[in-house]
Amino acid sequence: MNLTNSELKELIRKVDDELSKRFIALDGGGYFIIYLDRDAKLICAKHYTNIIDEKGLALDPETGEIIPVKGKVERTINALYSARTAKELCIKIFEGAASTPVSELVHAAYLGREFVRAEMALISGEEYIQD
Repeated sequence: MNLTNSELKELIRKVDDELSKRFIALDGGGYFIIYLDRDAKLICAKHYTNIIDEKGLALDPETGEIIPVKGKVERTINALYSARTAKELCIKIFEGAASTPVSELVHAAYLGREFVRAEMALISGEEYIQD
């Protein structure tokens, strides 16, 4: 299949968008909010703890309340990780501590992909929105 770069880019975007719609069980180890600190030229990841209930919903361990997917939520941060590259950030989270805050391989793979996307946005100057 001979595709132009723009056709390939569009195909990749469509595949990625479709795969983002699949169900993924939440990680009992918690979740990350990923963002860029452009002034410091860093990829940042805030880690928050959660409890997964019998329905598979994430609950705030402090309040027992469901953590909403959208909207502003006031939570206590568990850890802040920052690095210059996706690789450096992965090493800090997965190799740098006595124990990692990630307990699911699918979550680790997701984080790796997101950190690479964030690094690409940091380099290109494009907006980064976590998937």
